Amino acid sequence: MIKETIAILNENGLHALPASRFVKLAEKFKSKVELVKDGVKVNGKSIMGILTLACEKGAKVILICNGEDEKEAFNALRQILEGQD
Repeated sequence: MIKETIAILNENGLHALPASRFVKLAEKFKSKVELVKDGVKVNGKSIMGILTLACEKGAKVILICNGEDEKEAFNALRQILEGQD
């Protein structure tokens, strides 16, 4: 399991478009993906779950990837959160 706190650096936060890209990318991996913000944990493969976190730029979330391709999933998803994609 890989678990790390990441600051949202995407200019618009994790709103609909980047959240959609995050979910589509997360669905490509077999690993379980979760995001945690302010103690609320959601499925990283659920657009509704991610949008309920209301992640604005500068917010800190915990990205958790657990499974056979967790390293690849973590590195790819981290880039979206940090606005590097």
